[in-house]
Amino acid sequence: MSDDRKNGTPKDSHYARLRRAHRRTEGRADEGERPAVKPRPRPGQHQAVPAPEGQVRLYGLHTVRAALDNPARRIGRMLATRNALSRLGIEEPSRLPFLVEIVEPRDIDRILGPEAVHQGAMIETAPLKPKRLSALTDTPLILVLDQVTDPHNVGAILRSGVAFGAGALVTTSRHSPAETGVLAKAASGALEHIDLIEVRNLAEALDELHAAGFETIGLDSEGPAELEATFAGGRIALVLGAEGKGLRQKTRATVTALARLDMPGAIRSLNVSNAAAIALYAARRHLAAGGK
Repeated sequence: MSDDRKNGTPKDSHYARLRRAHRRTEGRADEGERPAVKPRPRPGQHQAVPAPEGQVRLYGLHTVRAALDNPARRIGRMLATRNALSRLGIEEPSRLPFLVEIVEPRDIDRILGPEAVHQGAMIETAPLKPKRLSALTDTPLILVLDQVTDPHNVGAILRSGVAFGAGALVTTSRHSPAETGVLAKAASGALEHIDLIEVRNLAEALDELHAAGFETIGLDSEGPAELEATFAGGRIALVLGAEGKGLRQKTRATVTALARLDMPGAIRSLNVSNAAAIALYAARRHLAAGGK
């Protein structure tokens, strides 16, 4: 062995440091601590531009049409292609009470980024203001989310909720997704057709719902009874937990009942938005039969 190899040249020392750093990184990754890697945009792609303060950007034909039809919306401006305006039924955009800019699809791409399927229409608007639980109407069916944070799931749950006639979606102030274009696009217009109710303490809110005559049913893949056998009475609140974690212990202890969906197949659990749709269908059938 040469003296250079024995003593270690500067180049050897450099590669040794790199190998040690690589081993340390691998060790952290094995323990679940993966180094953060920012995805690089492909050539020609643009990163999304942040919305103005206090505004959200909603996009997609169904989402934008529903927002335009909602008198509670405070819209600042709209960007749309001529084709999108035609599909939205807007013949004279100058008559709308906000600025409308006629653009090309790539102009919206530059604002929303490459992943947004905007169909040529985007609005900037103030987010809807959640209501208090005391503002709950006399609806017989509501949804309650226990820290479900994925906007795609929440959007899909909203869509199913509106389809099956749920009157409100109850979420907590923390650990709930903010109104975003992603959530609104997944909801496909449903965001404008259901009351959003925000509470600080979910267990206390469930007690308030009990006092208002609701049976609160927590969905749990290991629930002691099938969902249909659990229904009783004419007001139902379906309570769903987050992916993976499920319902929190305090929530499980507070609901009227824990119930499972009857699934005879090898898979024993569903995505939370799919479970919500099935539970809503079953609850609506119970209510339609007289709620007994």
